[in-house]
Amino acid sequence: MIKLNEKFLAPFVSKEEISSYEAKVSGAHEKIINKTGEGSDFLGWYTLPSDYNKDEFERIKKAAEKIRKSCGVFVVIGIGGSYLGARAAIEYVKSSNYNLLSKDTPNIYFAGNSISASALNETLELCKDKDVCVNVISKSGTTTEPAVAFRVFKEFLEEKYGKNGAKERIFVTTDKARGALKSMADKEGYETFVIPDDIGGRYSVLTPCGLLPIAVAGIDIDEIMAGASLAAKEFSVCDLEENDAYRYAVIRNILYSKGRKTEIMACYEPSYQYMSEWWKQLYGESEGKDGKGIFPASVVYSTDLHSLGQIIQQGERTIFETVIDIENPKNKLFVPFDEENADGLNFLAGKDVNDANKKAFLATVLAHSDGNVPNIIIEAESRSEKCYGYMVYFFELACAVSGYILGVNPFNQPGVEAYKKNMFALLGKPGEENEKRKAELEARLS
Repeated sequence: MIKLNEKFLAPFVSKEEISSYEAKVSGAHEKIINKTGEGSDFLGWYTLPSDYNKDEFERIKKAAEKIRKSCGVFVVIGIGGSYLGARAAIEYVKSSNYNLLSKDTPNIYFAGNSISASALNETLELCKDKDVCVNVISKSGTTTEPAVAFRVFKEFLEEKYGKNGAKERIFVTTDKARGALKSMADKEGYETFVIPDDIGGRYSVLTPCGLLPIAVAGIDIDEIMAGASLAAKEFSVCDLEENDAYRYAVIRNILYSKGRKTEIMACYEPSYQYMSEWWKQLYGESEGKDGKGIFPASVVYSTDLHSLGQIIQQGERTIFETVIDIENPKNKLFVPFDEENADGLNFLAGKDVNDANKKAFLATVLAHSDGNVPNIIIEAESRSEKCYGYMVYFFELACAVSGYILGVNPFNQPGVEAYKKNMFALLGKPGEENEKRKAELEARLS
């Protein structure tokens, strides 16, 4: 499903350097399987592919079928891990143009991932004269972005269908027992799905957070879990010669120790763009703390070769690339023959466009390697559901190991709270502490 190709790393990372990390990897492995490391309360993702709640899984499939039959638009409200994994799956398995191409499944729009009045109004406009269902995803129900969006869409549905009608169109993914959203769901009678206590947001795509929207798109979630289960089995061995997830974690740490502070994830299919967005949150929140961390960035080639290619090729040598090579693209398209050959490209006539894309990939890897940019290649078998599930688990496991090697807690995100405290104070949230903070912040801003 996923294979690490180290062919272009030889000038930058030696076999001896990788082997020197065996003790650190063994330590990280033990922390995960024995739950002895920092953040061990959030390791539920590690065994999730085999021990997920089967009854709730079936409820997800039934709810998805109900949504597909009853609405033309499905609005997913959430931020960060509450939406990125689902959007990534839909675009990777289906298409980045899913909403334009979908026929038997609803259009799916994502809201609550910003505080933009324009974005919310535009999504509301797309919902006019359509039958609409909503899935709000939040552990607490008090995160500003999704909470504001849910207020707006709750009002929209109740005005359109009445309170009882709206109740049948609102699906809640939240904590199993507590929180504002859980209390509201119980009071209003919304169908509810559980975010497990031991799985943090950025590791939650294989929970109801991601699986309900993914299933609504007509994607086979059984196959996704099968792929993740296969990955969990294959990456369970603590052997750097056999475990590509562990090798990836080690290689990125070796490069980081040599001053490569930025990792650029590159892909050659637009459908992978949101996989990169999901990956950026996973690694950015997991590693960026205690003054440490590799900065995760992303590009879509060959598009970005015409914008960022110059700085990658010849800019400051503080970056490395992780390139996703999808070996079996979904579609073929052959270059036509042109009698006049004005563009001089008849030498490509009759060839599959995928072949040109592959050559662009190889040409770029060679050029960037020659330009002193380390390239890690991750070969993905296809854009299937099974490959998606396998890839998710690969990156989650590699992230946890990489964080422990780096010496940080891969499962917390204390820095994220800083902006929230300031925002609540500036917005005038009641409370003595907020009032004091507001005065201090306004003095700084004046």
